[in-house]
Amino acid sequence: MCGIVGYIGEQQAAPILLAGLSKLEYRGYDSAGICVRDESTGNVEVVKAKGRLRTLIEKTDDGHSVIGTSGIGHTRWATHGEPSENNAHPHCSDDKNVVLVHNGIIENFQELKEKLVKRGYTFYSETDTEVAVKLIDYYYKKTESPLTSIATAMLHIRGSYAFGVMFKDCPNKIFAARKDSPLIIGKSEHGTLIGSDVPAILDQTRNVYYIDNMEIAELTKDEIHFFNMDEDEIEKEVVQIKWDAEAAEKGGYEHFMLKEIHEQPRAVQDTIGAYVKDNAVDFSEIGLKDEELANIERVYIVGCGSAYHVAMAAKYVLEDMTQVPVEIDIASEFRYRNPILVKNSLVVIISQSGETADSLAALRLAKEKGVAVLGVVNVVGSSIARESDHTLYTYAGPEISVATTKAYSTQLIAMYLFAMRLAQVKGLLSEEDCAKMIAELNELPAKIQKILDDKERIQWFASKYANAKDMFFLGRGLDYAISLEGSLKMKEISYIHSEAYAAGELKHGTISLIEDNTLVVGVLTQSNLYEKTISNMVEVKSRGAYLMGLTTYGNYGIEDTADFSVYVPKTDPHFATSLAIIPLQLLGYYVSVAKGLDVDKPRNLAKSVTVE
Repeated sequence: MCGIVGYIGEQQAAPILLAGLSKLEYRGYDSAGICVRDESTGNVEVVKAKGRLRTLIEKTDDGHSVIGTSGIGHTRWATHGEPSENNAHPHCSDDKNVVLVHNGIIENFQELKEKLVKRGYTFYSETDTEVAVKLIDYYYKKTESPLTSIATAMLHIRGSYAFGVMFKDCPNKIFAARKDSPLIIGKSEHGTLIGSDVPAILDQTRNVYYIDNMEIAELTKDEIHFFNMDEDEIEKEVVQIKWDAEAAEKGGYEHFMLKEIHEQPRAVQDTIGAYVKDNAVDFSEIGLKDEELANIERVYIVGCGSAYHVAMAAKYVLEDMTQVPVEIDIASEFRYRNPILVKNSLVVIISQSGETADSLAALRLAKEKGVAVLGVVNVVGSSIARESDHTLYTYAGPEISVATTKAYSTQLIAMYLFAMRLAQVKGLLSEEDCAKMIAELNELPAKIQKILDDKERIQWFASKYANAKDMFFLGRGLDYAISLEGSLKMKEISYIHSEAYAAGELKHGTISLIEDNTLVVGVLTQSNLYEKTISNMVEVKSRGAYLMGLTTYGNYGIEDTADFSVYVPKTDPHFATSLAIIPLQLLGYYVSVAKGLDVDKPRNLAKSVTVE
């Protein structure tokens, strides 16, 4: 959940490091720092700043005051120790011979710290990272080998980590290593780079290598070498990043979130187009064969946050269309409840980054139990993509805002397509009916655009409720799944206490929370549940709630109950989530803007949760 960059080459390092960190501030923004080696003196200079990256940029005159052509940088999301310059990365050994940046959590840091204190080391910070750098220094002083010292330290560290490491005694090299935290290595015309995510190095190169678990990379300005724990050199193939560099920029929008909301029609269309061939769902390119689908007797879907809400929607769709039982789990619960996975089942892991720590652990647990895994991910070459038996890529492109929008929407599309193909293989969806559903899918981008074209009504309504203290979202069936995501968007970027409830649960305690002018959003896209949800909305209105109703065009009777109504185009009921979520994304966004908050970097959150 922190950002790492590194560079060694022919150009000044600090401006490149700061530019890379600026692309990673969504991964951490409590503090930032860089370390640069001055080749003329052999010394390394470490500069840190508390708060947003802008403070560090100003402190270093955009990097121009820090001289040298190799260095490492970091933007931090605090885990061990409060945000401060002392706790900011990079961290150094006592004699400043070893300097390190770290993403992840070292679980046995206290045990290692006690060992190092007994050997004369002192500690200036509250971080687990300082333990790592001093452990590497300890083994370096014994072995005089950077590679051996890093490898030996890795064998003694428990937890997750990605490291960028510099040794004062090795002026022409930087090193990188990883276990369970993302890290990529890049090669440009004038040097080599490390980064914890593609946007960090995209303006320097499109040619990257993915470093795997328990591997070490050694970088010079001209070469990159990879090693395993035995220090045997291993070969890796270069991967070319297809993203347009401008895709990771705001493109004239005030915030990345608004830009990414508006990119959903394109992202949805691209994801559909990747798997629909000749008017049929085709998974042949990912190796998911009909014979394998035919044998599936149970599906387990695992995700965190918004990915879990996709799982909730997918459960309703899959069970209705395929008659296959579906269990859904929050990833952190799945791995610890000792799940009973039946024979002939499939585990689906949903993750935008493909590096989500709990989801990755759930994947590995499923494979240990001998169950096939389907990964639904957005990032090519990510850990979940590489370790899954099959991977359904979502074609959202880079998603920078911490609050997911287009990745969520493309994950929904992937799960619709999976449900449709599974239903066909099970003999429950005819070719004719499948063609009709594909036609409905192909209309979704234009229908999403229609909702976006009417966003000013949502903006006006959001300004009225920007000072709300509490909000509630209600729905039944798929509308409950939509409500969960709408509520999350509200709470994570506006800091308004918001909850989503299955509407039928109101009378079992929740209705006691309703006070005069409490905003309640009722979602009503499922025609068979419309009247039931209306009755629940009437109940809260009679207790003083102010009602926003979200339904499809034609259900104008909702205006008899709701104080403010929002309409979305009609579609196949299975696909309603894809349309109904758009007004709720916009509502959360505009409430946050009206409150003057940092929409793209909400407090206490980071984009990719790579630690437990």
